[in-house]
Amino acid sequence: MVTHVRAEAPGDERGALLSFLAEQRGGIRRALLGLTEEQAASTPSASELSLGGLLKHVAEVEQGWIARARQEPPAVRRDESNWHECFVLVGDETVESQLAYWEKVAAETEAFIRSVPSLDDTFPLPDEPWFPPGERVSMRWLCLHLIRETARHAGHADIIRESLDGASAWDLVAKEQGGPA
Repeated sequence: MVTHVRAEAPGDERGALLSFLAEQRGGIRRALLGLTEEQAASTPSASELSLGGLLKHVAEVEQGWIARARQEPPAVRRDESNWHECFVLVGDETVESQLAYWEKVAAETEAFIRSVPSLDDTFPLPDEPWFPPGERVSMRWLCLHLIRETARHAGHADIIRESLDGASAWDLVAKEQGGPA
């Protein structure tokens, strides 16, 4: 759900990009408000997506992209053997643990983006079949990519939540702000 993102301080492009990313993260977090683990794991639509799985995915993707920008390996390496675990909570993973992990990842993202000398600085895309060989992308591209990825899944989260219990994004914003849902 779109909420108002305050204007950045003049000349604070990083702040603007990080604010829009934070706004989209909030949409996914709100979609999980008041749900049980069972509800968060359920797949009430034609898709196999669950809210818990989306949460895990966006946290993992964000961490992975920041690691790539630092030219480090992602914390979780996905390939054909474990790709099926990308969108589902497994083992002792819970919504609470994934939210805490994502909060840590978000803080690391903000610190990293604020620390790079320039948003024009680049890093190489990994040597994977789905990326063009030898391509480099900027820190600005990275921020925009994370906003796009998170926003896309925030939209999925809205649909899944409404399919679960009828709570619309408007209801969830009211609930988050302490009003009647």
